[in-house]
Amino acid sequence: MQRAAAPRPGPAEKKKKKKKMKKMKKTVKRLQPRAEDVAAKRAAAEQAAKEASRRARHLKALGRASGAEQEELEELEELVFGDSLNVGEDELLQRLADPQRLKATERKSFQKDSSDSEVENEAKGKILSKKPAWVDEDDEAEENVDMTHRYRKDFMKSDAEKILTKKKLKRRLEEQFQRAMGGVPAWADLENRKKPKKTASDSDSDEDDDLLCRTGNFISNSESLPRGILKMTTCLPANQERFANGKLATVQFHPSAQVVMTAGHDRSVSLFQTKELVSTMKVNGRCTASAFTPDSSKIYSYSKEGEVFIWDVRSRKCLHKFEDEGSLEGKCIAVSKNNQYVACGSASGVVNLYTTDVCLKENHPKPVKAIMNLVTSATCVTFNPTTEILAVASRETDEAVKLVHIPSYTVFSNFPVFRRKQIYLAQSMDFSPRSGFFSVANNKGKALLFRLKHYSDF
Repeated sequence: MQRAAAPRPGPAEKKKKKKKMKKMKKTVKRLQPRAEDVAAKRAAAEQAAKEASRRARHLKALGRASGAEQEELEELEELVFGDSLNVGEDELLQRLADPQRLKATERKSFQKDSSDSEVENEAKGKILSKKPAWVDEDDEAEENVDMTHRYRKDFMKSDAEKILTKKKLKRRLEEQFQRAMGGVPAWADLENRKKPKKTASDSDSDEDDDLLCRTGNFISNSESLPRGILKMTTCLPANQERFANGKLATVQFHPSAQVVMTAGHDRSVSLFQTKELVSTMKVNGRCTASAFTPDSSKIYSYSKEGEVFIWDVRSRKCLHKFEDEGSLEGKCIAVSKNNQYVACGSASGVVNLYTTDVCLKENHPKPVKAIMNLVTSATCVTFNPTTEILAVASRETDEAVKLVHIPSYTVFSNFPVFRRKQIYLAQSMDFSPRSGFFSVANNKGKALLFRLKHYSDF
């Protein structure tokens, strides 16, 4: 029998088969990688390998210490851990976990060798091995901090420090604070605070030391401030954590604590007093400014007509008045911290500097110096605590702040920096209690902060 021939596919089946083959070809073509994509991926892989190699070399360089540094590290390690090479891991961990108990144990063994009784040694050991009254579990957790955040990236020393633990970040902040303060503040210096007080049998030099520790008019630096160039650095604004919305009205340092107060037109800070009227003192004209003397026994009030009235606080009587030389309109007034000078700023931009003894005696006193470095109205004047610097400013033009060297009555030439605008319109000024910092409140809502390097304390 002959096999029947297979039927030939019809036009519809041929079209369907052709369409299927075309679809398969497209799929294969799509799955095959193009030469350009392969080259791009290869280049990216090579770049990633180079970057990884560069980071590895960088980390290796950071980890490598010089011979001198290695010796210092070994000495420091020996001081902290003792002869750690000859002790076991458990003992080393015990030293790290409870150094007070270790000291008590060592002291106990020493006392045993000194023929003390075992009962006394045991009691002394219990007293010395005090434990903390409360422990926070969160403090023990090692939590990492992202240093690439815009508020923390300035504390990074290299690209390898993108992640730090909380302990390392705390140590970094302490270092930054000490650099800004010119050292460890007295209140944070635990070693000096724990020193025993001297007895009454010490020499007379104790009286001098006690005098240097007092505040107020006794504060003075060991060397007088030189004229010409004032060594200073620009710090972050004092109100960096919260700028005012608009111009500031005042900036002021706390007289005994490391605190700065700012107040602006955005109602961010408001201070009110007990609502009781104590007394009223009236001047012949419109009062524009006033200032207490350092001992608060007198008040100097400056009128718009250019007259200065001196009032007694106890009796509320006017002790004396005098005319500010050449003043057409009074603007601001300040009394030095040692009660030696009075500074009067007028609308003409002139700041007259008088001695207080002359102001209390004469009706038309002659200023010891007329400061004419401002070209617009003098709206703010203030002395530093050592009466070595007089700051004068005008809020009517940008960068109109001058620092005057009092002993020579000359202006420091390096402030402000004229190459770029930094201060803008100065609204208020103040010095820290030990003259270590100078702050200017401007119309941008910032309390600019400057570190005066001649003074070592806050």
